[in-house]
Amino acid sequence: MKTILITGCSSGFGLETAKYFLDRDWKVVATMRTPRGNLLPGSEHLRLLALDVTDAESVRQAVEAAGPIDALVNNAGFGAAWPFEVIPMATVRELFETNTFGTMAVTQAVLPQFRQRKAGVVVNVTSSVTLKSIPMLAAYTASKAAVNAFTEVLALELEQFNVRVRLVLPGRSPETRFADNARSGMQGADDAAYADLVTSVFASFRAGGPITHARDVAEVVWRAVNDPSSPIRIPAGADAVSLAEPR
Repeated sequence: MKTILITGCSSGFGLETAKYFLDRDWKVVATMRTPRGNLLPGSEHLRLLALDVTDAESVRQAVEAAGPIDALVNNAGFGAAWPFEVIPMATVRELFETNTFGTMAVTQAVLPQFRQRKAGVVVNVTSSVTLKSIPMLAAYTASKAAVNAFTEVLALELEQFNVRVRLVLPGRSPETRFADNARSGMQGADDAAYADLVTSVFASFRAGGPITHARDVAEVVWRAVNDPSSPIRIPAGADAVSLAEPR
């Protein structure tokens, strides 16, 4: 029985992905900053571990406690929507610490075992905002685009060790906390010069049209982990697939 470690399992894509792999007879190490046992179904194949991807000691302890794994899914992250002129640089750094450096730190901690066994899969979950630019997401998009570039270079480095690296790009989803987190981040940043833009962008979060469901992402992560022929970049969700199509 194979084992997968997934970060950011407290909600949304990470939570659904953990359930998806459990249902398919994988051992799942589900991590989150504050583990809560009521989020996932009880199973002898499930382990919950505390993991703050921005804390080096937390990363070390979680990877050590997890033991040998066959796949890593870097899903932990958060969103923030601000006009770049007014976003605090502390928030920019926080975005990169979690979305970018957190992904890199967990990956680096896991790679030695993959390299030594000459087997393993790394899946990094970013966003379709790297396929189509959206106002007020400059810092968030930059933090995710950096992971895209990191993933593609890492794939080249690890190919010689039979370690696969894949990138999953979800679209807009009502089943995550992105919009709520982004909206709370805007408090105190209602500069009158950007009032119309703020209103239109948040309206777009609620707009109709194609969306991404958490299960869409779980299915694509499953494909990325289990299908060696899968492409390095895989969109997840109807809207992301549409954005990724050649025009």
